[in-house]
Amino acid sequence: MLKALLRSTRITWTAKNIHMYLLALTYAHEYNLAFNPLEFLSGLVIVSILWGGLYSLNDLTDIEVDKRDRLKSDRPFIGGDVKPKMVVLFISALIVFSLASSMFLNPVFTIILLLMVLNQLLYTLPPLRLKETSLAPLNSTAINNILRLASASLLLGDLSVVLASIYILMFTAGLGTYLMYKKKLKETTIVSIIFFLILYYAYHSHDISLSQILIVILPSFMATIPLYLSNIMEREKMIRLADITYHRMLSVFYLACIIILLLLK
Repeated sequence: MLKALLRSTRITWTAKNIHMYLLALTYAHEYNLAFNPLEFLSGLVIVSILWGGLYSLNDLTDIEVDKRDRLKSDRPFIGGDVKPKMVVLFISALIVFSLASSMFLNPVFTIILLLMVLNQLLYTLPPLRLKETSLAPLNSTAINNILRLASASLLLGDLSVVLASIYILMFTAGLGTYLMYKKKLKETTIVSIIFFLILYYAYHSHDISLSQILIVILPSFMATIPLYLSNIMEREKMIRLADITYHRMLSVFYLACIIILLLLK
């Protein structure tokens, strides 16, 4: 039972949090901002625990859907080994702990976490269950990228540490990733073009440096290539490759970059 509960938190998916926190940290490093490294790392841990609970919620509400999807047929709750009441208690404990802990850092940080919870509840639960509507691409990774980035930026000073163009850039990146996974090639191509136009603008406006692109943007873009290819090649193999590349390999790289930048502070 405990193993299934822990698996449902998708620990490797912490990569999404680490990615956004590293991006925000590069701006603090570039501007030589004064901040508390311990609070920053604590925030990353708290956000990751929160998302563990939200991913568990997603698995609980998608059991019947996941049974029909070969790529998700190994999700932890499908076998029925864990009682739903126990899962709900586990999810509640993670969310309450995260929100309570966040109050010791910054009240606005807590509000951002509450927005993460609200967004995921709207996305996952009936009667709205936005994941089954046309709003799903916007409500999923795209908005969550902004909220993750905002939470990190706040711990480094305020929300403006990361510039508006970069929030839009990462929103677009999240949107493109979702569309790739959902096999919407035409829409993915359009969003990808918009992404590169925003990136071009951000670079020439000095909103993002070449080193930031090489360290934070390019590796994650490379990791999405197998995801894109999953639409024209062996889908299961390509998606698993994308998962390993981003959620495992890049998460280690990004975490190492965060540690290095904090040591250089």
